[in-house]
Amino acid sequence: MVSPTSHRSAPAVLTVLGELVVDLIPDRSADAGPEGTAPRYVARPGGNALNVAVAAGRLGQPVRLMARFGRGPLAGNLRRHAELSGVDLSGAVDSGDPVSLAVVGLAADGSADYGFHVLGAADWQWTDAELAAGWSPDSRAVHVGSISSWTAPGCEPIAALVERLRAGGDALVSVDPNIRPMLAEGFGNTAADVRARLDRLVAAADVVKVSSEDLAWLEPGTTDLDDAARRWAERGPAVVLLTDGGAPLRVVPSGGQVWNVTPPTVQVVDTVGAGDSLAAGFLSGLLRSGVTDRAALEQLTDDALDPIVADAALVAALACTRVGADPPTRAELDAARG
Repeated sequence: MVSPTSHRSAPAVLTVLGELVVDLIPDRSADAGPEGTAPRYVARPGGNALNVAVAAGRLGQPVRLMARFGRGPLAGNLRRHAELSGVDLSGAVDSGDPVSLAVVGLAADGSADYGFHVLGAADWQWTDAELAAGWSPDSRAVHVGSISSWTAPGCEPIAALVERLRAGGDALVSVDPNIRPMLAEGFGNTAADVRARLDRLVAAADVVKVSSEDLAWLEPGTTDLDDAARRWAERGPAVVLLTDGGAPLRVVPSGGQVWNVTPPTVQVVDTVGAGDSLAAGFLSGLLRSGVTDRAALEQLTDDALDPIVADAALVAALACTRVGADPPTRAELDAARG
């Protein structure tokens, strides 16, 4: 059970709750063998929660990762990846279930498609007891989303946790649907189940980061992204960030107008982890600015919000210049900002 706590003078901690995935990413520098049937892949750490936590840690943000570490030959690489970025793993769970695996396909423009091998994986098995034991009252924000947030049985304890946090004002709640159609319409999920579970999370959220790809699945036929961003802001969040690839990012403060932020122009290698990097940059920026509760977020002026969003967009852009989910450090961000 999460109980209300008072604000502390210690640095604000971001907690990220969700899945770990090994991304098999094609090596474009290698051929596929003499018959063209043996493409080469590189195994890289990934998954929404791990990506957000690592990106935040590299930016110097105190961050805890609540994840269920599965077994398998690549499991140790996931843990080491988090540790190298300064991520606190004291809230993690060791599981005997397998690690999730995603086979990534890359289009010519660097955009990614995913095939998943996740049956029986560790990520979806959260219990109320595990979340209660892993939660730290020093956390001033929690980020949830992607597959673990809308897949049973763990989605129910996750939703209950964020609802308690929102009701008690214990931490800012950030939600990213991060829809993966292959799993949202299979793997025991139905489209109706996923939409209902996300409705519950969005209603409890202070911050929502949603992509145009998410909307294409959640709201088929949506063409007016400005209108969509406004509608999502009316569902309860204090801020909505709507991404659209390399097109302008739409930002909607609660009760405000849609405004656009044009992403920096970079040479895109791939887009894996870009949205996760943006979420990490935005949440880290809020916490560094002293925004640790809903009231402070609602009182944030557009002028104060603008540099936080701009930094988050730059973090995402820099992540696109490298293979896989490989976000920049604080020093790299500062250098790119000039």
